[in-house]
Amino acid sequence: MADQKMSRMGLTAMVVGGMVGAGIFSLPRTFANATGPLGALIAWLIAGTGMYMLARVFQALAERKPEIDAGVYAYAREGFGDYPGFLSAFGYWIGSCIGNVSYWVLIKSTLGAFFPIFGDGNTAVAIAVASMGIWAFHFLILRGVQQAAFINSIVTVAKIIPIGIFIVIMLFSFKMDLFSFNLYGGDLTTGLFDQVKATMLVTVFVFIGIEGASVYSRFAKDRADVGKATILGFISVTCLMVLVSLLPYAVMQRAEIAGMRQPSMAGVLESVVGPWGAIFVSVGLLVSVLGAYLAWALICAEVMFAAGKSKDMPKAFAKVNKNNVPVTALWVTSGVIQLIVITTYWSRDAFSLMLNLTSATTLIPYLFVAAYGLMIAKRGETYEVLPEERTRDLILATLAVLYTLFMIYAGGLKFIVLSAVLFAPGTVLYFIARREQGKPVFVKTSDWVTFGVIVAAAIYGVYGLATGAVAI
Repeated sequence: MADQKMSRMGLTAMVVGGMVGAGIFSLPRTFANATGPLGALIAWLIAGTGMYMLARVFQALAERKPEIDAGVYAYAREGFGDYPGFLSAFGYWIGSCIGNVSYWVLIKSTLGAFFPIFGDGNTAVAIAVASMGIWAFHFLILRGVQQAAFINSIVTVAKIIPIGIFIVIMLFSFKMDLFSFNLYGGDLTTGLFDQVKATMLVTVFVFIGIEGASVYSRFAKDRADVGKATILGFISVTCLMVLVSLLPYAVMQRAEIAGMRQPSMAGVLESVVGPWGAIFVSVGLLVSVLGAYLAWALICAEVMFAAGKSKDMPKAFAKVNKNNVPVTALWVTSGVIQLIVITTYWSRDAFSLMLNLTSATTLIPYLFVAAYGLMIAKRGETYEVLPEERTRDLILATLAVLYTLFMIYAGGLKFIVLSAVLFAPGTVLYFIARREQGKPVFVKTSDWVTFGVIVAAAIYGVYGLATGAVAI
């Protein structure tokens, strides 16, 4: 295992690689659809503060609970029991799979600007090309985690360059009169609170990946590097995202940005420097998104592997090949991504749907992590050595819990219901895992209640999809 260990910079690259993907290139239009610079700034302030609290909880848990590997879902299991642990693992995994589909949709939409046969990323040709990409990455990852992590480090550097150049050009082209005109949303009729609320799921989507180092904690050379890599990656990426979403308001009117096709960063740069700007950003996006896909395919398989190893998922998921890659977990992950890519053929705005659904499903595991951090701080567990840190961690974890709850509320009922449509059948995997161990499926009354609520929400969701009450 010695050759499998990752340095602090390698772990930081997993955080940055996971966070800088499809989302950052789509920010100008996504924000312009909802708000102006003032609303965007407030949204980033809420999201940045909330996610910083969450990052600090991840950091504290990595240092205080070093024996818990694959942290994201394992904390839920440790704190709240087997079924919540399973839901956290499944939610994180299925959310990551959906996020990976959004990458393929954006790649195909980007190519569609130059090759009409790809359309908005949901034509038959586009789906066929994406399918080839899914399986090419699948076989690359089967060759080994270290090799894939090394490629991710190179790609992380390559994708930051076009984003950096975009920011520099925007700063030199800054027009204060345009920025002032757009400040309150220009011609938007919605109030500031509603404008901010409308951007919340987007901010969750672009921050997903903050836990990249935590997921890979078992590969860290030094456990302390996990927390440091999380904070370092978070600060770097937040600065980039705030600038990418705010600066376009100083070169174009909000309504013009809102009307662009995705990736809107390409259109904004083209409006300033001409056609080469769109090509330059599009190439950067393809490198970035393929790199992010690699990072997330790794993370998906790693989460399922850890859940199989701890018996929260069927034991088949714990199987590894000669390169120490979780082979069953990877095959199932690639298969699910393939299926969801095929369904985008029938979706009106596949990218937005995938973006919001990824955010909604991933918020469940985040809530469990924040709640577990709060639980051990309240108990004083692991604070025998440095008791003075307890009050600080108590405040951080409380704010992280409030933030994730607000995000779930801001996302709206629709995506909670759609998440339940995925969680209800997913529980079959939990049934199999429990049967393998000869244990009763649900031990606590709260597990039965949770399962009942999920099934009821799923039935409502399926009914809503069938009748058109829930639109996708």
